[in-house]
Amino acid sequence: MPRIRALAALGFLLCLPFATAAAKQPAAAPAAQANAGCADIPFAAANAAAVSVPSAPDAWGGPRKGDEATLSDRVVRYEIQATLDPAKHTIDGKQKLTWRNRSAQPVCAVYLHLYLNAFESANSTFMTEQRNLSFAFRSDVPIEDGDWGYSRLQKVQQGGQAVKWRYVQPDGGPSTDRTVVRLDLPQPVAPGASTTLDIDFFNQLPRVTARTGYYGTFHLVAQWFPKIGVLETPGERGATAPRWNVHEFHMHSEFYADFGEYDVRITVPKDYTVGATGEETGAPVERDGKITRRFVQGDVHDFAWTADNRYAKPLDGTYEGPGSPKVKVRVLYHPEYENNAQPALQATIDSLAYFSRTLGPYPYKTVTVVIPPFNAQEAGGMEYPTFFTASSYKNVDPGTLTRYALDFVTIHEFGHGYFYGILASNEFEEPMLDEGLNEYWDQRMLRERKQGLDVTTPFLKKIGFAPNLAGFDMERLGAMNDAPGDALGQNSWNRMSSRSYGTVYARTATTMHDLEQAVGKEALERAFKLYYARWKFRHPSIADFREALIEGTGQRATVERIFAQQVYSTRKVDDSIAQFSSKEALPVPGYVERGGKRIELTSEALDKAVADKRKAWKEKHPKAKEGEGPFPYRTMVLVKRDGADVPQTLRVTFADGSSETVRFSGTQPWQRFSWTKRSKAVSAQLDPDGNINLDRNKLDNGRTLESDRSATRRWTGDVAAALQTLFAMLVSL
Repeated sequence: MPRIRALAALGFLLCLPFATAAAKQPAAAPAAQANAGCADIPFAAANAAAVSVPSAPDAWGGPRKGDEATLSDRVVRYEIQATLDPAKHTIDGKQKLTWRNRSAQPVCAVYLHLYLNAFESANSTFMTEQRNLSFAFRSDVPIEDGDWGYSRLQKVQQGGQAVKWRYVQPDGGPSTDRTVVRLDLPQPVAPGASTTLDIDFFNQLPRVTARTGYYGTFHLVAQWFPKIGVLETPGERGATAPRWNVHEFHMHSEFYADFGEYDVRITVPKDYTVGATGEETGAPVERDGKITRRFVQGDVHDFAWTADNRYAKPLDGTYEGPGSPKVKVRVLYHPEYENNAQPALQATIDSLAYFSRTLGPYPYKTVTVVIPPFNAQEAGGMEYPTFFTASSYKNVDPGTLTRYALDFVTIHEFGHGYFYGILASNEFEEPMLDEGLNEYWDQRMLRERKQGLDVTTPFLKKIGFAPNLAGFDMERLGAMNDAPGDALGQNSWNRMSSRSYGTVYARTATTMHDLEQAVGKEALERAFKLYYARWKFRHPSIADFREALIEGTGQRATVERIFAQQVYSTRKVDDSIAQFSSKEALPVPGYVERGGKRIELTSEALDKAVADKRKAWKEKHPKAKEGEGPFPYRTMVLVKRDGADVPQTLRVTFADGSSETVRFSGTQPWQRFSWTKRSKAVSAQLDPDGNINLDRNKLDNGRTLESDRSATRRWTGDVAAALQTLFAMLVSL
């Protein structure tokens, strides 16, 4: 999210909750009295985070077996008519929202998200977190006068009766936040029954910011319609009683919604190209210089679209794979980024194949990819069901940093179609289940592709400078291994810093890497397939993910240890070699008994005896290596543990080519190991196979006593650290 410039204003203006256009909105209607016998349902806790108790087996209707009439247990249906004014960047909308009460009690009030109100002024929860907590959202583009956006309810009716509403702050945010609205229903919704709300609304889109908005003629229309919150029932994501999960729109939070069906008609000027969630249905209808296109998609929980009159002819492709329908892939791009279209198309098709094979078949018939135009980069890198935005770069030559970035963002945003889309976790409260697991699976795909991070530009590549960094080494850079600020299972808004929120991506991927190394690649893939099969088209919690890992790998102790250390709490991992020595075990002076007599071995006599024995040994072994001789060597390694207990490996290599390997675990802050052998030790290495990427410092994991280049492998994990400065230079070239 771009930082906001400090605005000079008169003192009395600082007290106003809204400015300019937002101030014209009508005052919220007061809440109606609760219906007799219809108790209010409480909100999910304002500090809700990682769930520790698994959901009930029948949560969200139980696992989808594949023989049901619909992919998901549809809870909501949206019929929307939206008309875009591309000059004013506004949307006039009419929405028919049909919602089913899944609880066992009547519902007399429902709650809607009005996400665009995060951008109506500097007084929203989103903006105050940026200002008061020094949080930052991706870019540093300031919001200028006239760049604000908002969403306004014009009319809400239930069965022809007016519905009163008022704005609420479920998380205790500022009273000026209007991203959640309560609707008091004239007619309660009985258990198992449905109700339909007719809603007229108006949107002013902001200048492109935080996943939505416009730039010039380009429009990314997201978080744009009044969207009902999720009513969770007992046994679902730790709930013990019905509760509304409907958090304010925080700076780092994303989304959580029920599965349903969307039937959306979008009206734009006839020269505008439209891309959207779902399949275009029926023939476009043209009237008065405008064209209306209809998009329909079932079994999704959000809907986004784009419109622009500068899009080039779309680039189309198809994917056909086992268990999936024939998938139409469309890339929308502007002429200046034509060279981005084909790589984005190929990365999407490759992702369809990989995710379908390793998790489960892609269930939808479309994927739409948007390459954002110049100066609208903040619209890039965002996911919606069957629809996502990638990135855009001037040069995307293979083997360069920008090509890697385009491929990675495309794969990452497609991957959200599984972890955010089909698995539908709560991104407000448990963002690691989407961003983190997706990041891990992306890196697995790139590893299989043998595609590392190419840290170079076309010019530098021509002159022979083209270092390549493995993906999981890259993730270590962002994992805050030195001093992690928050547990991975923490929610999206209660964070030490924006950097700490970033560990949701990198530290989760690094933790899953280490879990994979502990249980095996195939075992972890088996567990992820189980997780996907069990929880697709439902809403799993972290506890549900944990249990699937335990069952799928068969290694409960390992999974529970990692979750206890990294998901439900935060523990750094920091093992190091504190001392390393390998010295000859020579005879020592003093009295000894021989033949019943006490004899003193003097230092002088011992020195002569040692020298004579060495001379004789060298004459007999003229080709002996350095570190070999007539006396054994006593080798000692002291390992220091200043962090969480992780099963560790120590490997000591000797001059004769032999090695000793010990495996150990425990919370003792140090452990000492020793060997007495005929050969001198030359190197000692912790984690020689690179299984523990969470270790805060790889450089103190190894020591050498002789010049031995094989021991330099310990540097591999942290060579990346030296490249951080280089990254900044490359991006600016």
